[in-house]
Amino acid sequence: MTHILGLRPHLPAEASLTAWHCRAPALAPDTSAVAFVGDSGGSPRVWIQPLDGQARAWPVDTGPEPVADVGWSPDARRLAVLVVPGGGEHAQVWTVRPDGSDLRPLSAPAGGTAAFVRWTGRGELLLVTETSASGVTETVLIDADSGSREVVAAGPLTHPAAISRDHRRMLLRRGPRGMRRMSVADLTGGGAWHLQNGGARHPAGERIPSGERPLPGERPLLAGLPGSTDYGILSPDGATVYLLSDAGRDRAALVAVRGDDRAVTLAERPDAELDQFALSADGRRAVLVWNVSGRSELGLIEMDTGTVCPLPPPPAELVTSIRVSLDGHLAVLAAEGPGDPPHVLLCDLETGGYRRVAGADPLAEAVRPELVRFPARDGVELNGWLYRVPGTHAPVPFLIYLHGGPEDQERPAFTPLYQNLLAAGIGVFAPNVRGSSGSGRAFRDADNHALRFRAIDDVADCADELVRLGLANPARIACMGWSYGGYLTLAALVSRPDLFRAGVDFCGIADFETFYARTEPWIAAAAVSEYGHPRDDRELLRALSPLRSFDRLAAPLLVVHGAHDTNVPVHEAEQVVRAARGRGVPCDYLLFEDEGHQIRKPANRAAFVRNVVAWLGRHLTVPAPA
Repeated sequence: MTHILGLRPHLPAEASLTAWHCRAPALAPDTSAVAFVGDSGGSPRVWIQPLDGQARAWPVDTGPEPVADVGWSPDARRLAVLVVPGGGEHAQVWTVRPDGSDLRPLSAPAGGTAAFVRWTGRGELLLVTETSASGVTETVLIDADSGSREVVAAGPLTHPAAISRDHRRMLLRRGPRGMRRMSVADLTGGGAWHLQNGGARHPAGERIPSGERPLPGERPLLAGLPGSTDYGILSPDGATVYLLSDAGRDRAALVAVRGDDRAVTLAERPDAELDQFALSADGRRAVLVWNVSGRSELGLIEMDTGTVCPLPPPPAELVTSIRVSLDGHLAVLAAEGPGDPPHVLLCDLETGGYRRVAGADPLAEAVRPELVRFPARDGVELNGWLYRVPGTHAPVPFLIYLHGGPEDQERPAFTPLYQNLLAAGIGVFAPNVRGSSGSGRAFRDADNHALRFRAIDDVADCADELVRLGLANPARIACMGWSYGGYLTLAALVSRPDLFRAGVDFCGIADFETFYARTEPWIAAAAVSEYGHPRDDRELLRALSPLRSFDRLAAPLLVVHGAHDTNVPVHEAEQVVRAARGRGVPCDYLLFEDEGHQIRKPANRAAFVRNVVAWLGRHLTVPAPA
C-alpha cells in the first residue's frame, strides 16, 4: 500500500475505524446457530454464533483470502463460502464443514468469477454461476459431496435466480442492469446441458453460441413491459414465480406469476420501493423489506391469503440482507446505521421482536444525517443526506460524496469516513443525483446515455444548494466519489473547475474507451445500457469522458485505487495521475496492493479514512488561493 506523507497519526471518531463489521448472515436449518461474514481478526471470514445465549462465536478456517458470503446446506453438514482472492473481483465458491474440516473448492474458473445462488434443497446440490474470461455465464449444479457437475444453462448476462426442488423448472435472469427480465425454463423437455471440452454442449453435441439462446421450453415473464426484474424465487412446487420488479410500473413491487402466466401484484406501496424479500421454505409467508426514502421498513405477507402486515421497526436504519428460517418463524437480518456498525439481528416473526446476536456496539456520539430535498436547475427533485459538523453555525468546509452504480443509492449506512470528516470540522453532503435508485424507475433512468450530462450538472447544483442554505464555505467545497461516483467526481471537476477546491477519485472511470477495452467482458456488456455502446456511441462517450477534458482541471486530486480491481481497472487511476501531474496539478496517489474494487480489510479501511481525511483537511482548511 502506498502512503501519503505528512499524515496526522490520530483522528477523532477512532471508534468507527476499529468496530468490526458483520454481514451476510445465514440461519442454520435447525435455527441453532447463525453463520455470517465478520472481519474481526483483520480480514472478512466466516464466523458461527450459537443461538443458545451461552456459547461464544467461533471462526471457521477457510484459508487466508477474504470471504464475501456464506450459506448453510439443508442438512447443515456443509457451508458454501464465496472467497475473493486478493480482495478482487474474481470470486470462487468453496465448501467447508462447520468445524472447519474438509475445506475444498467447488468452482474456481480460470480468469473468470463464480458465485453460489442457493442450495437447491435436494441433497447437497448447489446452484452456482461461473462466468468465463470471455463473459459467458454458465449455470451449474454442483454436488458438494462428490464434486460432480451439470451445466443447465449458458449465455452472456444470464444468471439463475432459482430452481425447483425437483429440478424440473428453473428461473433465469437475463439482460443488462436496469433492463433485466426473468424467464422460466423447463429442464425436462430438451435434456440437460453438460460441460464438455471447456464449453457447454447439448447431449446432441451442438455447441452453445456466444449469443443468448433460450433453453427448451423457456418462456419470458412480464414480457413486453418496460422496466427491470432483478430478483425472483419459485414456490416450493415450482408452479408460482415471485418477482421483485418495476416492469410496467415506476416503483418496484412484489409480483406473482401463476402457471397460466397471469401476473398478480401481491404487495406495493406508493411511497416506497420493494428492496428485497425472502420466502420461507414451505412457501407459506415472506418477509418484505421496503426502501422508504432510504430507510428500511419490514412487512410480513401470508401467501395463502395475500394479507400484508407491517413488522415493528428494526433497531437500525438500514437492512442490507434477510433470510428466513425453514419453518418460517424466524428471520435473520444484516443491519446497520450511521452510528451502528454492520451487525446481525434475529427477528421473531410471530412476535415482531428483535435480538442482536453478533456485531460491535453502537457508537454513542455518532452524527446522524437529515434527508434534504431540493430542485435541480431543470426542476427535477434531488435528495441527499446532510451531515452537519456538531456545534457549528457559520459556513464550514464541505465534502460532496457521490455513490457508485450509477443506480446505487446513498442511504443512512455506517460510514466511518463521514464521522471522521465531521470530527475534523468538514461537513458531508451525500446526494442521490438522477440515475440513483430508490426514487422510482423514471428517476433511475434519467441519466442514461446523453442524459448523463444532466447528472453532472446535478453535482454542481448540490454545491450551489449547500451555499444557498448557508452551510458551506463556497471557497472550500470538495468532491469525492467511489466507482461511478469517482467518474462523476472527475466529470464535475472538469465541467466546473471554478466550483471545487479539491477532488478525490476512488476507483473511478476516467475514459470510457479505455474502460470498455480493459474491464471484464460481462461488466462491459452490462454497462452499455447505462453509458452507451463503445462503437455506436463513440463520440458521445468521448464527450462524457473527463480525461479528454483534463485541460480544464484545476483542483488538486487524490486518486485511490485497488491493484486487483478488474471492474474499473487500475489503468484508469494511472491515466488520471499521469495526466494531472503532466498539467502541473497537484495529485497524490493511494494504491492498495491487496484490494480490488472495494476495500475489505479493516486495516486498509482505517488507512483509507485517515489518508482521505488528512488530505482533505490540508486542502480545505488552508486559505483559498488567489
